[in-house]
Amino acid sequence: MSKTQQNYDKWLSDEGPAALVLREPLMPVEGVDGVLFPSTFAASKDGSFKGGYNIDRFGDKNICLIDSVGSQANRIEPIFAEEKYADLVPQIIVEAGDHNISILEAGHRAGDALVRCSELQQELHDCFKAVQKNDCEPLAKIAPTSLVFGVWDSRDTQAKLPRLFTSTIRAYDVNVLTRSAQFVPATEYVDEGLLVEPKDKDKKTKDAYAERGFIHVPATASHGGVIANGGVRRDATLSLSALRQICISDEAEKTLTLQRYILGLAMVAFTYNPSGYLRAGCNLVINPDQPRELVEVFGDGRREPLTVSHDDAILFAQTAAKDFGVGGSKTVPFDKERAKEDVKAKS
Repeated sequence: MSKTQQNYDKWLSDEGPAALVLREPLMPVEGVDGVLFPSTFAASKDGSFKGGYNIDRFGDKNICLIDSVGSQANRIEPIFAEEKYADLVPQIIVEAGDHNISILEAGHRAGDALVRCSELQQELHDCFKAVQKNDCEPLAKIAPTSLVFGVWDSRDTQAKLPRLFTSTIRAYDVNVLTRSAQFVPATEYVDEGLLVEPKDKDKKTKDAYAERGFIHVPATASHGGVIANGGVRRDATLSLSALRQICISDEAEKTLTLQRYILGLAMVAFTYNPSGYLRAGCNLVINPDQPRELVEVFGDGRREPLTVSHDDAILFAQTAAKDFGVGGSKTVPFDKERAKEDVKAKS
């Protein structure tokens, strides 16, 4: 066992911390009072949420969701396909039409239709059945990030693993802005006789003119972003209590090797900075004027300061991956016949 491993084995002990917690102040690149654009969401089916920004209100206070847990996971997990991290995990690629898609980009990870409808179907089915028998090693050999970011085989075995790592970005006490615009065509197509003026009741033609850019089109009071008076913060948690439940049934030494491997991957994700360009109008950076909190949180409530860098995490992950033995990479075709059968089975 290396010294690097010894440094982190305390986190795998039942006496170790319950979690590592990071609170990271962020701000728009324009400054703390800059406008940023949160995620927008569709209206709920029951009409209780009208759609748009997700803002929870508490009296005269509010909290606005900037980037959800799922969105953050989808930004971070694909880094394991980059050259810097690629040797830490097997690279599983599915050829789907003209696209080569990594399992690291699949929304449901090892439980996604992309891999379920390929020759990996039976292998993954067996992996999930093993998970249900407290053996996570087979899944770690083919889709280890599914153990880090969570997975639910909802279309087959119903096996479920929780997220070990979560990250969310929120803005506090926001002022909501609107914006308006006016499209002006290059020339007056109707007045110049270039197009026939539609009749008053000819809505179809009027809509077509507007859609194709031939007439003036106003756009008023659309989403204009928010100003975060109470600041923007990323909250990230690595649940060590949940990680300690990952095991290879009745094999303590192998279980420790597996847990070290998954811890290494989780630490890489935990220490990676996913802020930056999130979407148009939302480019976030670290706020250097506010303290960053990184702590170990214990079961008795103690919070002890922690210092661990991204480079530290990579070094540990490389050692743990070598000891565990990273599963083999492979590229497989999407199987249209399996997809047809999958749909029939649901029907």
